[in-house]
Amino acid sequence: MAAHPVLIPGPDHPITIEPARGRVTVIAGGCTIADSTRALTLREANYSPVLYIPREDVEMATLVPTSRGTHCPYKGDASYFSIPAGGDRAVDAVWSYETPHEAVAAIAGHLAFYPDRVDAIREA
Repeated sequence: MAAHPVLIPGPDHPITIEPARGRVTVIAGGCTIADSTRALTLREANYSPVLYIPREDVEMATLVPTSRGTHCPYKGDASYFSIPAGGDRAVDAVWSYETPHEAVAAIAGHLAFYPDRVDAIREA
């Protein structure tokens, strides 16, 4: 099995990570499943910003690991979780880079949520 390439963020594909402003909450299946004042905002190239929430601030008992996996050459291998309370749309709704590449090491131990697969992601 060939190793995936590791790409380093730079001027042609910038990635920045900074603390999110204020409190971030995630609602799914009508319940708050994440509530954090320690979330990170990752901005990558021309993509929409993504909020990464520390695992300690997520109700992990509401998530179920899935077999899905993807690879980003800039961030590494992602694993996924579903939110059973969110129904069919919440399958593979959450992802995490368990051992991200060094350039984005700050997102280790954090989870991100697809906005269209949860009820709401709020920043206050």
